[in-house]
Amino acid sequence: MKKFDGFMHGVNLGGWYSQCDHSENRYDTFITEDDFKTISSWGMDHIRLPVDYNLVESADGKPIEKGYERLQKAINWCKKYNLNMILDLHKTAGFSFDKGEKEAGFFDNPVYQERFYKLWESFANHFANAFEGTDREICFELLNEVTDQSFCKKWNAIARTCIERIRKIAPETKILVGSYWNNSLASVKDLDEPYDENIVYNFHCYDPLLFTHQGAPWVGDLMNPDFRFALKSKFSEYEKMTEAKVGQIGITFKMFPQDATVDEKYFESIFAEAVNIAESRNVRLYCGEYGVIDRASPEDTLEWYRLISTSFNRHGIGRAAWSYKQMDFGLSDSRLDGIRSELSKYL
Repeated sequence: MKKFDGFMHGVNLGGWYSQCDHSENRYDTFITEDDFKTISSWGMDHIRLPVDYNLVESADGKPIEKGYERLQKAINWCKKYNLNMILDLHKTAGFSFDKGEKEAGFFDNPVYQERFYKLWESFANHFANAFEGTDREICFELLNEVTDQSFCKKWNAIARTCIERIRKIAPETKILVGSYWNNSLASVKDLDEPYDENIVYNFHCYDPLLFTHQGAPWVGDLMNPDFRFALKSKFSEYEKMTEAKVGQIGITFKMFPQDATVDEKYFESIFAEAVNIAESRNVRLYCGEYGVIDRASPEDTLEWYRLISTSFNRHGIGRAAWSYKQMDFGLSDSRLDGIRSELSKYL
């Protein structure tokens, strides 16, 4: 399988230009140049930058030039600290993975789709050559976490049209495409064949969800904020509690010895199909989000990162951890001070 050189070790800057209140104060203060310096000092080779359309477009679709200037500043900091960038459209007009954003209609609305295409044409015009003259590069991620399986066929067609229009402006920029079920491993197989050699298949991995999202109030009606679950619980407990609280997609815990627990073989098993698909189609594979909620113990968090990194490294899968700061998963938060030097080996 092709290795995603330059994008093997990254971190998300969630909550800066996406999943935020879109205030000038947030833009100015949540992430600063010092954070880019810190990320570089951890040995990272890139950032994934989630961006909502609100940063660069008004409600009626008119461009906000100051938003483009902010993105250019982020690019300049990447250049200064020797970081590549993935520009991720986290929310477009008419769609967000978060239903609380009240964006709907994108997959059936040609007006929203045309706005999406034009936004990516604008991004391509502004930024495709932003790293020219350096040994760094930018990649484009079309859309974050398509949700429903019913969107699959429509999304493949929309992605194809968008890629064709970007290619007229940026013929060689790498473009990341994820599938439904929030970019799940189980849905990679249903992505269309890669348009060209510069397409990257993108997935997210928060498995086992019962552990990585323990106590997350937004996951399932029964995931209480005080719920805790140890990483090394037996698979029999994972099966019982997952079925009760969050549901399962793809490989189930019944497939593993019930008295065993999460180890390197677990991640090899859940990655296997996506890796085989990527190899058969000669396409790069990238994990745009993975991480552990701040309710888990630092020790369990470190072990989870160690285990998943073995599969990433074995198969040449690039990745970006979620997320650099706060957002319930903050890698720079004080709770991880005691393990960060060790943790950085596995990011």
